[in-house]
Amino acid sequence: MIAVIDYGMGNLRSVEKALQVAGARTKVTSDPKDLKKADKIVFPGVGSFGGAMRELEKLGLVQALKDAIDEGKPFLGLCLGLQLLFEKSEEAPGVKGLGVLKGEVKRFRLKGLKVPHMGWNTIGYQVPRSPGLQARILKGISNDAYMYFVHSYYAKPADKKVILTTTDYGIKFVSGICKDNVYAFQFHPEKSQAVGLRILKNFVKL
Repeated sequence: MIAVIDYGMGNLRSVEKALQVAGARTKVTSDPKDLKKADKIVFPGVGSFGGAMRELEKLGLVQALKDAIDEGKPFLGLCLGLQLLFEKSEEAPGVKGLGVLKGEVKRFRLKGLKVPHMGWNTIGYQVPRSPGLQARILKGISNDAYMYFVHSYYAKPADKKVILTTTDYGIKFVSGICKDNVYAFQFHPEKSQAVGLRILKNFVKL
């Protein structure tokens, strides 16, 4: 069973439906106990960094998420679900993120380009496609595949080794990360048509 985290701000219906099409048995939940029972966890994110962390704290999900990741359960973060893995964000000064990954989240400051970065853009690999754990989530995904983005902030990892994919939008930013059992993408696989669904299928098969 894949637990889909509900903290009152995620685009849960589209993510849950896409996972089910990908072959998963899912449960949308805000109960920390369900994370212990789950085989895998998907963390969709929509909203603000500070607001999301406050809701996670209220629900008792912060430690539950950290424990599940420490136990080695496959974890997939989407959009804000990637950003919350880091220690802090310019969007919410003074608010601590989950701190699963070292680094921070920065706001786009671009000349001549609209913010938020919205629409289709390509991703490029930063790791060999095979062999190795990192490449498994991208199996069947071509380099420069188009994905759908909607965001004003981007992650800046302290450890460059966790970078899985990058994307260009005025600057080269991190669009995918992987560390051990943790995967996360800045784009929305559930909105990225067949290629996004393939990523979700790869996660389901892990």
